[in-house]
Amino acid sequence: MESVGQATLEAPPFHVQLIQMGTGYWVSRILYAAAKLDLADHLAEGAKSATELAGPTRTHAPSLHRLMRTLASLGILSEDANHRFTLTSLGHALKTGAPGSARATILFLASDWWWRAWEPFLYAIETGKTGMEKAFGMTEYDYLATHPEEASYCNEAMVGFHGAEPPAVAAAYDFSALETVVDVGGGTGNLLAAILDRHPGARGILADLPHVVREAPALIGPRGLADRVTIEAIDFFKSVPGGGDVYLLSHVIHNWNEDQCLTILGNCRKAMKPNSRLLIIEMVLPAGDTAHPGKLLDIAMLVMPGGQERTQEEYDTLLSKAGFRLTRIVPTESAVSVVEAVLA
Repeated sequence: MESVGQATLEAPPFHVQLIQMGTGYWVSRILYAAAKLDLADHLAEGAKSATELAGPTRTHAPSLHRLMRTLASLGILSEDANHRFTLTSLGHALKTGAPGSARATILFLASDWWWRAWEPFLYAIETGKTGMEKAFGMTEYDYLATHPEEASYCNEAMVGFHGAEPPAVAAAYDFSALETVVDVGGGTGNLLAAILDRHPGARGILADLPHVVREAPALIGPRGLADRVTIEAIDFFKSVPGGGDVYLLSHVIHNWNEDQCLTILGNCRKAMKPNSRLLIIEMVLPAGDTAHPGKLLDIAMLVMPGGQERTQEEYDTLLSKAGFRLTRIVPTESAVSVVEAVLA
């Protein structure tokens, strides 16, 4: 006889699993509300009730209580007998500036404008065009260029979303013999900083759009790398800096359609020396039914910027068209791999 309180853990019925997947956006919007209302920051000093927080958050106290009660069921808050809430260890990660940038990442990826861009999802499947352009009449990057707050969240989100990757890439690939590392579309320099930290003999060039790189000194300076990094505002559809021993394209190629990728790769090819290497850092998709985060990200690329994730075979084909030869793919301890190529 089974003892009292002993539970048998079984997978839910298939229909329940599908319904749970279908309501996943409920959790997304709940987390977005918590981040937007700065609930973790308000609770950082100790327990508070919804009534106490309704004024500072400008919300309806009973509705806020229901939100906080649900956050407690998700393990983010904890409710006591007096209906006051405190942060759990998970909840502390939602505070502004907490390691991993969860708050900024949620404010970016679960934002109202992302929500709108996903509304015409079937349109994207039917046409191959982006939901973003259908909803807003502009590309994601045009939108960010005119919305500085969202662009700032984007920069911080990329650090959080891909946080484990820079040290993993720096450890997996041997940069020791390379003097100049050019990070094309390198954002605020998180990957470049990780590489230079590990290889003190190297210097770097961080190249990206003006509204992106203007936030780079805030990351590079505290790392003690200001004298080893040159920051250049560029448009990689027009040109990239010359003279590098290695050219990095980290989460760049997956953002664009094939013609745009060929333009970027062509500009890298023009800038490279005969013995330079090209490194594409992306989630290389495994074949068949193998689960991989890149397969879900691939759909986000379809809806938002219009790019895609690729398999090894697809990278080989793309690089050949651009005048490169794929030499190897180096796995890392994170979800990304390093696709290495040389001039053909």
